[in-house]
Amino acid sequence: MSDNYHHGNLRQALIDAGIKIINESGEANLSLRKAAAMCKVSHAAPYAHFKDKNELVEAIKATVTEKFMEELSAAADASPDAESALVNMGRHYVAFFVRRPDYFKFMFGSQNITAHIRFDKQYENDYPPFDLLKETYLKYLVEKRLDKSEEEKETELLKLWASAHGITAIACMSGVETSFDWEDKIFSDLLIR
Repeated sequence: MSDNYHHGNLRQALIDAGIKIINESGEANLSLRKAAAMCKVSHAAPYAHFKDKNELVEAIKATVTEKFMEELSAAADASPDAESALVNMGRHYVAFFVRRPDYFKFMFGSQNITAHIRFDKQYENDYPPFDLLKETYLKYLVEKRLDKSEEEKETELLKLWASAHGITAIACMSGVETSFDWEDKIFSDLLIR
């Protein structure tokens, strides 16, 4: 194998290979050597991008999270108010992972996601897409001038997240067949509103 990668961005190719290996056989079976073989480069080539397997896994998490955040942020930013932002974020949540079911399986099948549902204090290291949902929900409460108890806010936040996440989980399952296109349906107001 050659150290030269002629098919684009080797770093991204290694990330994609890492996701595939983890999804197919688990994180314990991931190695830089296996990712290199999948990319058809020398076993030394990945070391120009990652010092070890753990750094590759962290890069995968960061890449998936960053792309997901870009999608959700764009949906929120394009919305005229927080209520519309919540709906649009839900739609884009599903659409993002329908287009990339391997990302969904990786993030929610093998990685730990930190998400504090509580509103009574600030938390560090929560999953950024969840933080965006939480912030947008709080803006919604302010815009609508709604006074909710802590329990009501936590329950509603969970319902919002569960709705988008549940539809996504079903849409990304192998063997689920529909007569419709998932993206068309979620953007038609019939699944998420």
